[in-house]
Amino acid sequence: MHEQIEVLGVKIDSLTVDTLLKRVEMFIKGGHQKIVLYVNVHCMDIASSDEEYKKLVNKADLVYCDGFGVVLGAKVLGKSLPGRITGADWIYDLAALCQQKQYRLFLLGGEEGVSEEASGKLKEKYPGLQIGGYHHGYLEMKKDGPDLINMINESRSDILLVGFGTPMQEKMIFRHRSHLQVPVIWAVGALMDFASGKVPRAPKWMLDNGFEWLYRFLVEPGRLWRRYLIGNSKFLFRVTKERLFKSAAR
Repeated sequence: MHEQIEVLGVKIDSLTVDTLLKRVEMFIKGGHQKIVLYVNVHCMDIASSDEEYKKLVNKADLVYCDGFGVVLGAKVLGKSLPGRITGADWIYDLAALCQQKQYRLFLLGGEEGVSEEASGKLKEKYPGLQIGGYHHGYLEMKKDGPDLINMINESRSDILLVGFGTPMQEKMIFRHRSHLQVPVIWAVGALMDFASGKVPRAPKWMLDNGFEWLYRFLVEPGRLWRRYLIGNSKFLFRVTKERLFKSAAR
């Protein structure tokens, strides 16, 4: 069984891409619906002020680290994670697994046309990959929800990837999970944008050294300055404060 640590009251499973996908495959075969979520610094900042979201993360069946900032924060607290796992990387390992085992994916999220483009690119790269369906993420669940849920259920998909952004996607998943007949429901953030090619990845040296956040900030400063400049600083302050508090209590 893999290890689980806690950072600022949020439980995080210590996983590699390989162990993550093995657990997901176990979930598909297990016969009971499972929820897979991720956390990065942005998620941790939301959890500090949104108690409902924090409770949902801690109720999930699997929570993996999707950010070098959380790896660093864990280290400050004297804990360890094997590294970050980001959807833009694992999606290709997942697609290869689904192609091999004939598991079916449903892609939900992104602007209109983006999940369709992501579906096409994945099927082009992995011929025979089964995509049960796709739908953009710009909808009103009160109005569009019943038709969407029927569409997902009728697709007989094994994994539903939900990319609405945090905390909307997590709240949507838990609110509607009882109506969804999908073994694995997986929150994926901006994955559709990366898989479709809409948003470019950072150069490899930045990816390998924990600077993808800086690349994304440079590409979209107007949208992301608050998340990265203020959010990262707040998170580092909070983990440092907790470390000092624990040291003083000894």
